[in-house]
This record gives sequence, C-alpha cells and structure tokens, in this order.
Amino acid sequence: MKNFSAPGYPDFLSRRDFLGRCGMGMGLLGLGALVGQETALGADSSLNPLAVRSPHFAPKAKRVIHLFMNGGPSHVDTFDPKPLLNEHHGKSLPMEHLATERKTGAGFGSPFKFQKYGKSGIEVSELFAKTAESVDEICVVRSMRADVPNHEPSLLLMNCGEARQIRPSLGSWLTYGLGSENQNLPGFISMCPGGYPIQESQNWQSAFLPGAFQGTYIDTKHEAVEKLIENIRNQRVGAREQRQQLDLLARLNAAHLEARPGDPRLEARIQSFELAYRMQMEAADAFDVTKEPPSIREMYGDTLQGRQMLIARRLIERGVRFVQVWHGQGQPWDSHDDIETNHRRLAQECDQAIGALLKDLKQRGLLSETLVLWGGEFGRTPTVELPTPGSNEGKVNGRDHNHHGFTMWLAGGGVRGGYVHGATDPFGFKAVENPVHIHDLHATLLKLMGFDHEKLTYRFAGRDFRLTDVHGEVVEGILA
Repeated sequence: MKNFSAPGYPDFLSRRDFLGRCGMGMGLLGLGALVGQETALGADSSLNPLAVRSPHFAPKAKRVIHLFMNGGPSHVDTFDPKPLLNEHHGKSLPMEHLATERKTGAGFGSPFKFQKYGKSGIEVSELFAKTAESVDEICVVRSMRADVPNHEPSLLLMNCGEARQIRPSLGSWLTYGLGSENQNLPGFISMCPGGYPIQESQNWQSAFLPGAFQGTYIDTKHEAVEKLIENIRNQRVGAREQRQQLDLLARLNAAHLEARPGDPRLEARIQSFELAYRMQMEAADAFDVTKEPPSIREMYGDTLQGRQMLIARRLIERGVRFVQVWHGQGQPWDSHDDIETNHRRLAQECDQAIGALLKDLKQRGLLSETLVLWGGEFGRTPTVELPTPGSNEGKVNGRDHNHHGFTMWLAGGGVRGGYVHGATDPFGFKAVENPVHIHDLHATLLKLMGFDHEKLTYRFAGRDFRLTDVHGEVVEGILA
C-alpha cells in the first residue's frame, strides 16, 4: 500500500508502518506488566506502590485492627460457655476423643463465670467484662477451626493463609490491594512488645509481594518515641540535608537495582530508606499518646496494652490501612498449666484497653469503617492436660492446644453485631455448626474490604497466587 497524503496529514502512515508502531505499543504493554507488576485492580494502578487504589466493589470497611492473642486463648473460658462441661468436670467426656498435641484426661470445667450482656444477651466470661460492654457491636464466631495443634504453622496460617511455605500476610495483601491513605506512615504496622513472636517477622512478611507492603515492626514496650522508632530524629543534620542525602542514596540504589532487576530484598531496602525519612515527619506525632486528653488515656489505662490500643486508634485515624496489636508476647495465652491464674492475669492486662478501643472508635464515628478482629491461632481443649516430661511441671490444671474448634470475634465495618455464628459441640472440642476455617475467615475479611478473594491475585513463579490459595468461602451469615 502506498503512502496516502491527506490535507493536514502529509506523513500519513502506511499499513506496514501502522502495524509496526502498534506492535511496539503491545511490547510496551508487556514491559509495563514486568516493571509495574500490573494487577487485577484495573487501570488506577500507580508507580507509587502505596498510592490509594480502589477495590473490586464498594467496601464496608476501610481499615483493620487485628488484636492477636498470642498462644491460643481458651474459648471455653472466654466467649464460648459450656455448662455441660462444668457438670462433667473431673469425669470422662462421653464423646469421641479428637487428636491433641499432648495427652489429656478428664473434662475440665471453666473456673470463670459467664453472664449475658447487652440487648443481644450474648454470654461472655468475667475475664472480658469490659469488652462485653460493647457486645452488641460484636459478632462472635464460635466455630473456628484450623489445621494442626502447633503454634508455628497455626500462626502462619492465621496471618498468611499458608502454614508451611512463605506467603504474604493478610496486612500485606490489603496494602497491596488498597494502598495507604497516608504516604508518611507505613500502610501496615505490627506492634509486638518485647520482641518477635514465634515465626518472627514471617507473621507480617510481604514474601513475593513488593517490599513496600511488608509490615513495619514496632516494639511497644518502650514509651518514648525515640525508643519506639529508632533514628526517628536526626541529631546531626537538618531536614534539607537529609533530603539531599536520601536523593543521592536513591540514585545510587537505582543504579544498583538496574543491574540486579527483580531482587525483592534490594527493592525492600530502597523503600525502607524513603519511608524512614517520611516517618520522621509524622510518626513522632502518631505514637505520642501524651497528646491525648487525660480522660481518654484514663479510659484506655496507663498500661502497655492501654498504650498499644490507643496508638492503634491514632494510626488508623491517620490512614494506616492495617494495624496488628500483639498481646501475650513473653508470657503467652498458652496456658498448659495454671490456666485460672494465667488467663485471669492476661485478661486483666488487655480487657480494659479492648473495651476502651471499641467505645472510642464508635464515639468518633470510626467503628463503622474499621474492622476489629480478636483471637489467637487456635483454642484450647475442654479436657485437662496431663503431666508429661518437661511440660506443665506435674500440674493438672491447664489445657492443651485445640485446632478443632475455637472462638474469634469481629466488630465494626460491615459485621453483624450482637450475633453469635456457629457452635462447638456441648463440651467445646469441635466446631459442629457452621464451621469456619481460617481460609473462610480471610475470604470474608477481604469481602468486607471490597475484594473478591479469588480475584485479588499476584503473579509469581508462573502462577497467580492469592491469600486463600485454592480455598475459602465467604461467610455470608456474619455480614450485616
């Protein structure tokens, strides 16, 4: 075909030129996918990995606070009353014995009293009396189940949707899908006082997702902002000089990365330098609870957990997408013995702060857009754990791990408050009514945040990965 000239278009393209240039365009589309890791989120993706993005459909919640009770709190002593178990205290239970990690014996009734709260009349243990004051905002899921009675794989299953292999955490998936509403703070923060839990930073890892989506760890045993966040203030140079240094470092890192494309560790390191600088501008204010009125601080309590919960509220106010608050590090909820003493102590540490968080979020109008999740990696047996060499010091007053049935609760954005979903058997050993697997919980959380869990994917190693892998069903019954 000859070139065609038209008025105003003296260099009109030939068919060959047209197809050649279109071919170049298709190649650039492929390059864009390689460079930017184009996702299923549509055309609003951005070169900034933490830029705000739209989910698949209108969300019920915009942010998450995950209250992680490390070690596995006992459901039959907290949110799942079992009067028949009390009647069989010290007796063999008339039921099929399910596998436990250690040897257990007779039925072990709860030493704690339960009572009804709120208009819904949901029964809650005396351990969580302050939390129970907001029970009409809470959906109690009494039919949770996991895969194995071991901490390490169950922690990873709860946090990452996979018990064995390295996979991105829930917080990383959400910041990948939604970005962050505050570019001066991390989109995902994990507060764990006194050091890392079991499996350490894998609990908030980004794995094969870009490093910008990894959780930022904060050791909240410290009160001073300078100790909470290392190097939050530069004592030697000013902000302008710091910016110049960071710009130079960014150019050097970019050149280094260009020769080593696709290295997630290097990418994560580059992102961390930039984020650390931006955090200096805003983090000092977000973590300083002394700026709160005395009445608010008194409501949360002048305790480590009180500070953590208050910081969590201040962070989500500032647009942080996912905040994880750990409790039980060092002395976890893993009560193989002395469960009455240990569970009472642990609940006293956090009950007031959790109750205050729920009330504070509601009075500020934040609860309707914030999803609060409470629970551990599994529950505990209704049977007493028997002494074994090196375990529970010969005491017969604790409970073993139980993944067959346990309780978690949700409150806030899009959740059906004042409602109990599912049930364990009359003794609390196994989920028997409307069982909810961890994959189902994750699918439901993603739906509340505006995502179809089967479509929020990331291509890695030749396949599309998702938080729920090939599992998960949305639990429609807990949705408002």
